[in-house]
Amino acid sequence: MSGPQCCENPPVLSLSCGVGHGEEIGGLKCYVIGSPDFKPALVLASDIFGYHAPKLRKLADKVAAFGFYVVVPDFFYGDPYIENLERPLLVYMRDHLPDKGFEDAKQVIEALKCKGISSIGAAGFCWGAKVVVELAKYAYVQAIVLLHPSFVSWQDVQAVEVPISILGAEIDPISPPQLLKKFAEVLKAKPEVDGFVKIFPGARHGWTVRYKDEDAVAVKLADEAHKDMVDWFVKYVQ
Repeated sequence: MSGPQCCENPPVLSLSCGVGHGEEIGGLKCYVIGSPDFKPALVLASDIFGYHAPKLRKLADKVAAFGFYVVVPDFFYGDPYIENLERPLLVYMRDHLPDKGFEDAKQVIEALKCKGISSIGAAGFCWGAKVVVELAKYAYVQAIVLLHPSFVSWQDVQAVEVPISILGAEIDPISPPQLLKKFAEVLKAKPEVDGFVKIFPGARHGWTVRYKDEDAVAVKLADEAHKDMVDWFVKYVQ
């Protein structure tokens, strides 16, 4: 499921932001930060605004400081979502289904393994959460984090085979608290997979990468989610 909440507070897209660099990995253009010598790697699957989004790149930079090689692929092939009345969101989404992102993500992960990296985590934001949960069903990665997920069902969560953390918003018609609580119930019934679900009071869909800098409360909520994400990957990927 997607909706207008996926488009709230859109970023000003830029290829020049961030302290990392561009590199092709697995056939996709990627924003990359950190040294592959670190060995543990993280793949960040973006929302519909793609790897151009400054706050996503800023988050990649932040995470790399903890000793990760961070890769943000361009799953949209240079076609991030831009509001266009002649190409509304639902039409845009038909051209960019998460199934294609999943297939592309497998190629990125294989390329990372060819670099000698064997421990890989993946985080998915909104649209990217569906890509990442598919990776976890087949244990292509060692752990995942879903942040304000879209398109993810409780059946998807039930099929996951690696540690999974789900960070959701209290104000989110796409993944509302009722669905997040269902995710928690499913994971509780599957003790062989470590699972964690957290609902952020007052947070809105997309808050981790589309917060307003002038909103101190939103920034604090985003920082808290970023810390939770890093802690999960430090525990299971490093």
